[in-house]
Order: sequence, then C-alpha cells, then structure tokens
Amino acid sequence: MNKVILIGGSPTAGKSYTARKIAEELKLPWISTDTIRDQMRGLVRKEDYPALFRFNNATVEMGVEYLTNTSAADIVKIEVEENADTWKGVKALIDRDYTWKSFIVEGVALLPKLVAQQMATSKKQTLPFFLIDDDVERLRQTIYTRGLWDAADKYPDSVKEKEIAWVLEYNKYLEREAKAYNLPIIKIDKERKSYIQEILKQINNAGDQKIQGGGREDDISCR
Repeated sequence: MNKVILIGGSPTAGKSYTARKIAEELKLPWISTDTIRDQMRGLVRKEDYPALFRFNNATVEMGVEYLTNTSAADIVKIEVEENADTWKGVKALIDRDYTWKSFIVEGVALLPKLVAQQMATSKKQTLPFFLIDDDVERLRQTIYTRGLWDAADKYPDSVKEKEIAWVLEYNKYLEREAKAYNLPIIKIDKERKSYIQEILKQINNAGDQKIQGGGREDDISCR
C-alpha cells in the first residue's frame, strides 16, 4: 500500500532535518509545505486564497511592524489561517499525485485537524508525526543565531523575543490539537537524534495499518 508520511511541527522544530534523514533511510522523495505554498502562489488567485498572500513579498520593515504590534496568540491564529490555505495544495498533491508511490511531506502547514480528516478519507496510508520541541533556550539560540522572519542580523532582538513567544504558543496549539485528534506526538531532543529512530520504528511497524497515535508523547533519549 502506498504511504504518505507527514512530519509537522512548529518553526525550528527540525522538520526538514527529520524528513531528510527519514527520506535517506527509506529511499523516499520528500517535499516541504513551504515549497508547495510558493508554487501555489504562482498558480492560484489571491482572492480565492487571501491568507496565502498575506505576507507575500513583505519587507523586513513590514515584518518588524507586524511582529511588534501583534500578540503571540494572534500570530498563531494568522499562521493557522495561512497553513489551512496551504493545506489545500498539500491535499491535492496527496490525492492526485501519480508520480510517487510513497513520499514524505514536512512543514508547518500540517495541521492536526486537517491531517485527521485526510486519514479518514484518503485511499493512501497516511502516517503523521508532530514534532514538539519545548526547549526554550535551544529555541532562543536558534532564533538569535539564524532568525525566523529573516536573517537574525536584519531585525532587533525585541522582535526575536516575540518570535520565541509565538513559536512556543504554536507548540502548545499543535500539542493540544494532536492529542485531540489522537495523532502521534514526538518530543524531541536535538542533541541526541534517537527520536528519528523512533519515527522509523513506528513507520516500519505500521505495516498496512494506519498509525493510532493515542495522543501519546514519545519523549526519546539516547541510550
């Protein structure tokens, strides 16, 4: 049976790294929801997908103003709206793709509610994982080093603190939603990559049965 492996999570959680390592191990192609979103912007009408174009071509100055004047909770709501629009492209890829038999999709646009709906209706076996990284100091180091909206040296530290706040809020949202829809949660430790082996184990054990997550938290440490 064809498999679609979905790796969701908040920004900086290591989704791309995880997808790449799993793809290498299983010899599968993978694609980011960021790529799908960018492709959609060249194909769909702005009036049909307004959330998808909200920050298209936004400058650093616009980003600083937005992050400064918008609460972390409201940023999460806006992010979810954009991700819901992006999901429509992800769903089209999953439902209509005839090139790849099995593949991986990773990205922030994977929302538990929409993934659960996909699992209930798709003819393809859908194996989702939601990465949760709640190490605040690691998140702070990542954002202060590489930035989130843009390169770290292009905007002030006060804005970086707001980014940390909304990413932590998004983490809470994803964890709450994943538990509500009974989907697997992977608590990760980036210093020790054994969580990737846990994901591979779950994929291999899934066989032809859909994963039943039980809202569990797989808090993995290296032995």
